[in-house]
Amino acid sequence: MTKAAAKQYSRIVLISVVGSAVMTFFTCPTCYLHISRFLWAIFFSSLLWISLWIGNEELTSFVSIKISWVENPLKRLIWGLISTVMYTIITVLVIANMWEFVMGFNFDNYITIILSSLIITFLISLFLHSREFLIRWKQAAVDAERLKKESIAAQYESLKNQVNPHFLFNSLNALTNLVYEDQDKAAKFIKQLSEVYRYVLDTRQKELVPIEEELRFLESYFFLQKIRFGENLKIENQLHSSIIMLAPLALQLLVENAIKHNVVSADDPLTIKLYHDQDYIVVENSLQKKIVLPESSNGIGLENIKMRYHYLTTREVLVMETTEKFIVKLPIIEIEKG
Repeated sequence: MTKAAAKQYSRIVLISVVGSAVMTFFTCPTCYLHISRFLWAIFFSSLLWISLWIGNEELTSFVSIKISWVENPLKRLIWGLISTVMYTIITVLVIANMWEFVMGFNFDNYITIILSSLIITFLISLFLHSREFLIRWKQAAVDAERLKKESIAAQYESLKNQVNPHFLFNSLNALTNLVYEDQDKAAKFIKQLSEVYRYVLDTRQKELVPIEEELRFLESYFFLQKIRFGENLKIENQLHSSIIMLAPLALQLLVENAIKHNVVSADDPLTIKLYHDQDYIVVENSLQKKIVLPESSNGIGLENIKMRYHYLTTREVLVMETTEKFIVKLPIIEIEKG
């Protein structure tokens, strides 16, 4: 038992003994004239109070774990009341019968004992359930804030991934060659590069974006990659729906991961497919792993996507790998009809 738990139980015992003494004095005014009778009455009441208090506290915690105050407050309240009443009645009957058997004392009216115990229990339970409700509610608020920060951190990480020196170096290097080879294409490259950064900045505070916006952004990003890889990199896009929402930069990060982790060459062209599969958006690429991965390939992108979808939906992001393919499935989130 920890020091905190021992301190808590000591406090419960002390309050129970004092409360029992006060209650015995008012319910049995003549008991104090007989010290032994008075002490036994206090002992019985204290035993009852302690059993009800500690038992109901443990029961409250157990019910709160099974039924959330935040998600099902009415159901939690009903089951809390039922469990409290049942536990109180059973505890009172067991202790009273044990007292009669050990002490040879006969209680005249069990109903009075049960009713008085229920009143005491409800007073205690009102405090316990209120405290438990506030604790759970506070924890839910803390969790929501933590998930919100994780979501923002994930979006920031996506932004950071895009603005890393490696990405800038490759883009500017490709632009340098284009300026001499094809000025019109160089101008389009600059426009598409600005579109990429504008989208990253515009969506960094958003949890969801329409799929059309993400696909337009992905088109700009893919244009930049095509300058580097030419026909060695292919995207087959079969996505189409105006009611689908998804986490911003999710598709781009998956495409980027595919390019980072796989060989892209004339001998081994990389094909990335985007399509629907029931309730999922699928990003699939041919598997031709690089022997040596770049330093930026640390798996953060995929983990960020998983964290954000954990916040957005109860369904998980599915990741599968075969000998020929690497597949990531993002749960479809549809726009709610107002």
